[in-house]
Amino acid sequence: MLAQWISSKNQAGAGSTDSPVNGLRFAFYGRTSTTRHQDRVSSQGWQRDIAEELVAGHGQVVATYFDAGTSRRVPWTQRPHAARLMAEIVRSDQTIDAIVVGEYERAFTGTQFATLYTWCTRHGLQLWLPETGGPVDLGNRDHRVLLALLATQSQREVLRARHRVLAAMHNQVTQ
Repeated sequence: MLAQWISSKNQAGAGSTDSPVNGLRFAFYGRTSTTRHQDRVSSQGWQRDIAEELVAGHGQVVATYFDAGTSRRVPWTQRPHAARLMAEIVRSDQTIDAIVVGEYERAFTGTQFATLYTWCTRHGLQLWLPETGGPVDLGNRDHRVLLALLATQSQREVLRARHRVLAAMHNQVTQ
């Protein structure tokens, strides 16, 4: 029953609030790569909790977008819920002021962050990350260095997972 309540509370896609929002209106984005080896409810829950904690006192999350079973290597425009988030922002009357991500490595790899940041800037949105403690400011040298490190770490994680899978396959065949 608890899992059902959490699931309905955190449904993927736009969620709205009927109460007035004080501060910024955030769209939460999260992702999990597999549906077989990760529990969607708990993964979405902890990512959303991090995002909620980050935006507390600055506004509230008014919409939730969560991709399950989609690799981080897939561009945002090709992820079902990330693409829907972007499309709804483009065609809406700006009901979202910022996008908050639950964890950098769940959302980005390679140059995806830079691409989304540029897109957000063009649409007048802020992009908030827990790793930066709030809105990303590429004018801040520390943010630029941190984001370069996070991009490298995310790519390293992808390559390490690929290496482990290939090594395991090789060992199974040769044993």
